[in-house]
Amino acid sequence: MSPDQVRPSLPPAFLPALRAALPLDSVSVIPEDLERYAHDETEDLRFPPQVVVRPRTTQEVVAVVKLCAEHQVPITPIGGRTGLSGGALCAHGGVGLALDRMNRILHLDERNLQVTVEPGVITQALMDAAAEKGLYYPCDPSSKGSCTIGGNIAENAGGPRAVKYGVTSGSVLNLEVVLPDGSVIMTGANTLKNSTGYDLTRLMVGSEGTLGVITKAVLKLVPMPKETRLMLVPFADAEKACEAVSAVFRAGITPSALEFMERDAIAWTMRFTDGLPAQLSTGPGAYLLIEVDGDHGDVLMRDCETILGVMEEHGGGETLFGETTAEKEALWRLRRSVPVSVKAHSVYKEEDTVVPRYALSRLIAGVKAIGARYGFSSVCYGHAGDGNLHVNIIKGDLSDAFWNEELPKAIREIFELTVSLGGTLSGEHGIGLVQRPYMDIAFDPVQLGLMRAIKGVFDPQGIMNPGKVLP
Repeated sequence: MSPDQVRPSLPPAFLPALRAALPLDSVSVIPEDLERYAHDETEDLRFPPQVVVRPRTTQEVVAVVKLCAEHQVPITPIGGRTGLSGGALCAHGGVGLALDRMNRILHLDERNLQVTVEPGVITQALMDAAAEKGLYYPCDPSSKGSCTIGGNIAENAGGPRAVKYGVTSGSVLNLEVVLPDGSVIMTGANTLKNSTGYDLTRLMVGSEGTLGVITKAVLKLVPMPKETRLMLVPFADAEKACEAVSAVFRAGITPSALEFMERDAIAWTMRFTDGLPAQLSTGPGAYLLIEVDGDHGDVLMRDCETILGVMEEHGGGETLFGETTAEKEALWRLRRSVPVSVKAHSVYKEEDTVVPRYALSRLIAGVKAIGARYGFSSVCYGHAGDGNLHVNIIKGDLSDAFWNEELPKAIREIFELTVSLGGTLSGEHGIGLVQRPYMDIAFDPVQLGLMRAIKGVFDPQGIMNPGKVLP
């Protein structure tokens, strides 16, 4: 469905019923509000809802969902609008269920290293609250200052430190979910182990709001690491840098972060971002940003020595260490500013590929070869430690006709290559609208049929975030 297509009108009785069930300030059809929730960070997509609802409690979410079920109105949960797959866009109109008012940290359990939060809690706010107690919430997407926990769970978000601590799913113990008929369930238990029945928690994580609305989450915390070491290693060749990644793990080291940045990513970021290391050169073909963390400085130094030996064996150049807190922050700002800098440089399309670590060098070589055949350039960066490569295809002076008609063929080839290397379509951004046309590459008809059957059990009317994930 195109953003310009006319959606069916809301049933005449729906809006009055919605306003009667909720506080007056929770329901809006003001054009400015509809536009505010019409987009996220996904390229140029725009799908305004027909009405925005901003609940404060689970009971209010239940009321909205029941009315949507009664009137067969589509409903799309919306978080921080930082997504990169269009997963929270109202592609079929209806209700945009903005959960930003449900933003309380309900309970931080220091004894059991758990925290209970509402879905609208900003990820950085949770990290800060945990840090005040000497605890650590390690899931740290690049948009952590604006993305929300509910959105992180819906998309199974990752980030630089997923390589050691796992993506969001590894931190989720239990969820409160409002189902498409308005019933409320807890998906699991607040325990570290649970082998009781089907794992509904894992089913909900990454389901992109297509099966229900997450209204509470119980998350694991870990003790805050006492020390970190951070280094930036240049490579003349991007493929050599990728080959060095898996070698670090074979040497017995598990970094807390291992990030890859191609030359143009560095150059553009330095142009658009202040306060970066002055001595940094844009000459090398790629850089690896490597962090180790732990509680014992002598152990970390030995790990760094091992990593440096691996880097030297694979052609790494002179390493830049982040010695002070300010230097570490500058290096991390360099990495976290890459997506914004790419976006500022040109119209682009970002593909969230992921392969086994050892296949990274073959993936990046294949991406460049596909680009050469089709005539487009790309800038690659990402979480190399877990095989997650963000491929940014640059529009530059390419024609609109090529962009709209030929480029999807090239993207399909990129995903076919990714899957052939043992990978899949998305490592952390989700499927949403953007990757939906390519799901047949990763799944056969039987697998897709099972997914559709699951969707049908949870949402027989098809009102919950329709048009997402499943082709």
